[in-house]
Amino acid sequence: MSSGQSQDPAWIQSWLVNSIDIGLVFAVAYIVLVIIGERRTLWMVRGFIILMLATAISNWANLRLLYIALNSLVTGSAVAMAVMLQSEFRQFLEQLGRGEVLQLFGRGRKVIPEPDGVIDQIVEAVKELSQNRIGALIVIETGSPIDERDFSVPGVRLNAEVTRELLQTIFQPKTLLHDGAVLIRASRVAAAGVILPLSERMASRQLGTRHRAAMGITERVAKCLCIVVSEETGSISLAEKGTLNRPLTSSKLKELLEARSFPSAEERTATPISIGSLKRQIGLKGWAFISQVFRLRSSASREKK
Repeated sequence: MSSGQSQDPAWIQSWLVNSIDIGLVFAVAYIVLVIIGERRTLWMVRGFIILMLATAISNWANLRLLYIALNSLVTGSAVAMAVMLQSEFRQFLEQLGRGEVLQLFGRGRKVIPEPDGVIDQIVEAVKELSQNRIGALIVIETGSPIDERDFSVPGVRLNAEVTRELLQTIFQPKTLLHDGAVLIRASRVAAAGVILPLSERMASRQLGTRHRAAMGITERVAKCLCIVVSEETGSISLAEKGTLNRPLTSSKLKELLEARSFPSAEERTATPISIGSLKRQIGLKGWAFISQVFRLRSSASREKK
């Protein structure tokens, strides 16, 4: 009887440790999914979690050979996901290093409201530059501020209001800043003459240095857009996550900017949340995440039909 009493605390302790271990794994997976924030990666994350669960079950069942095979797959999958989502993981590590824990959940940072007409000013300037075949590069931040180390040269700080006239003047061929890019941050022209890193991808021969620079900065920084106006053809392009969307009309450019660059009306009124509300938010989002990831396959089969 004394032996049974001595085993009970050990069993309870082991159960608690295992529960905490599993909970921490799900918490890390949830944070990664929140940072990625894209629906197209849901199935990949779901498959990775199922693979991890299968590995744990095989270890628990003492299936050594199966465990070794699955463990190798988990390791390879983790490396592959880190490569495919390197910009998101890089942002996660940077925010973690700065101690910006609340920002990991998307609402910790203070959102600066965007005044009406900023997109119109940008689109009108790009339209005029395109018609006159004047080359231009415009980087628009859509998330946290871009680190100056992501630029080859940070450029000249301006902190000026975004206007059509200012953008057109900066990119005139005889000005000193026309060869670089303009950085727009929170509806302000933060800097001009910014030199961007070039993409190392194999690009079409029709693409010049400006297009490679737009691809390069959006490869390094996931939460930004880069507008390109070709000096030779006057065509308009929009770079996002290393991919060029081209050619675009001014109306299509405006549509894309409205959909992707500036925060929605709900985000504009967002305020920093307290620790208590953060706990409630984590609980609600966590339950929604688990329900979405492990929903029944019948829903997927109905979509295929």
